[in-house]
Amino acid sequence: MTELLLSFRLAFFVTAILIVVAAPLAYWLAYSRWPGKFLLEAVVALPLVLPPTVLGFYFLIAMGPRGPLGKLWLALFGHTLAFTFTGLVIASVFYSLPFCVQPLIASFEKIDPKLLDASRVLGAGKGRTFRKIILPLSLPGVITAVVLTFAHTLGEFGVVLMVGGNLLGVTRTVSIAIYDHVQSIEYAAANQLAVILLAISFVLLALVYGLNRRVGVRWLSN
Repeated sequence: MTELLLSFRLAFFVTAILIVVAAPLAYWLAYSRWPGKFLLEAVVALPLVLPPTVLGFYFLIAMGPRGPLGKLWLALFGHTLAFTFTGLVIASVFYSLPFCVQPLIASFEKIDPKLLDASRVLGAGKGRTFRKIILPLSLPGVITAVVLTFAHTLGEFGVVLMVGGNLLGVTRTVSIAIYDHVQSIEYAAANQLAVILLAISFVLLALVYGLNRRVGVRWLSN
């Protein structure tokens, strides 16, 4: 179960980082009137259509000894980022970015603009309005963003394989372990891990739908 624990660890760190980074980014994308913001929206959504191996390849180049990130990391810490857990986290943050940003944008855009106008009239700044009004009213979107990001990272394969390789206890996640078992014709072992991932994914999705239903009913009743 080393691979499963490593996958949970990776998903936890990626989700924690993304929820901090994605919230202000989603806020800006939802409310900005800059005419060129569609370019940033396209960059954020790129991992949804780009093959994971392509994204992983470019991250591998960037994190290698001749890449910009690799050179910087080598100068600071004495080793490159490729084939390390830290490298997996960085690549996974970018790969899972749209799964965190887009649910937040959808929730932010549903908020009645009159509430935001009232907040400004009462003297609240953007930061206070975001914390006291936007985030609480967007709780279903926040829940969805957290669960989808965690579940998506948990099952990553292409980017993880390209950037991290297959180092036991370091970069060998559960999806890589399943692939290895299938390659070795160990279908029983592969099935055990696949069933675990299937069950976890189902529970997470059921959780997000159930919580969102309860939160939505609560908000409607208030």
